[in-house]
Formats: sequence, structure tokens, C-alpha cells
Amino acid sequence: MTNYFIIPGLGNSGANHWQTHFEKSGNHFQRIDQQEWDAPNSLDWTENINQALVGYDLSSVVLIGHSLGCTAIANWAKQYQLIIKGALLVAPSDLEAPRYTFPTVGFDHVPLDRINFKTIVVASSDDEWVSLERAKYFAGCWGSEFINIGNAGHINADAGFGQWPEGLEILKKLG
Repeated sequence: MTNYFIIPGLGNSGANHWQTHFEKSGNHFQRIDQQEWDAPNSLDWTENINQALVGYDLSSVVLIGHSLGCTAIANWAKQYQLIIKGALLVAPSDLEAPRYTFPTVGFDHVPLDRINFKTIVVASSDDEWVSLERAKYFAGCWGSEFINIGNAGHINADAGFGQWPEGLEILKKLG
């Protein structure tokens, strides 16, 4: 059995977001809540990910990140060096882009270290928070499979990604 852990980005994922639909799609999905969604601290977020996994067989764990949640997963992988089943990284934000001016602590850049478990990066060709080139670059650095789903904005509820059956199909590649 696979245990899926959802790591939303800045501001959390609302009721119509695909992550919320994933969470409600089965008993083995759970969201990792953060203490601060709007002014996140990287150390808090990575520690919360690690604490959520205590007691689970890591070979059964798949992390599902969106936007800043992808960076949190990359930071967690770098800091803890644990091996899990895999991670789905959807629309990783480019924290170094000039328009990324959110009040975050420790989220100054995207870690570029290779991730030591299977990962899939899903990106869009017209995401306002990461260019397709940067998303491909992150995927290459992380050792991730890369999937471009075309013009899909930031792959969130505002872009029409509530129920996202194609995303669930991609997730099946990880277990």
C-alpha cells in the first residue's frame, strides 16, 4: 500500500484545488499542514514533512508537492537524505524570479541537488511562476522525469485544475 502525503504551496490549496481532490480520493492521502501558510519558514516546513513521516515505512511514501511545496520537498530531500518511494512535483515555483516577492524565510532559492528517489516534475508552458526552461532545469538537476502538459497556467484551481484525472494517472507512475 502506498501512503500519499500532500504538500501544498504558499497559502495552502483550497477546496477546488487538485491537491484537495487528490486528498479526498482515497484513505491513503493526507495533507501535511504547516503552521504558517502565508509567510512560510523553510526549516519549519521541512521539519513538518519529516515529522509527518515518522512511523511510516518510507518505501511506501509518495510526496505530492505543488509550487512552493516542491521546493519544500527538495529541501527535505537534501536535509534528511532519506529514500522514499517517490515524489510528484507539480509547477515548482522559481523563487529567484524577479516577481517572486512573497514573505518567505529560507526559501531564497530552489535547491539544485540531485534527489535520491524517483521524482516526476509536471510543468506548464505558460506558468506565470516558472518558465518552462527553468522547470526543465530543476527537473534535470533533481534527476526527475519531466512532463510538459502544455498551456496549463500554474496548474492550480485558478487555471481550472480541480479534479485532475490526468494528474492521478501520472501519480500512478510512482506507485
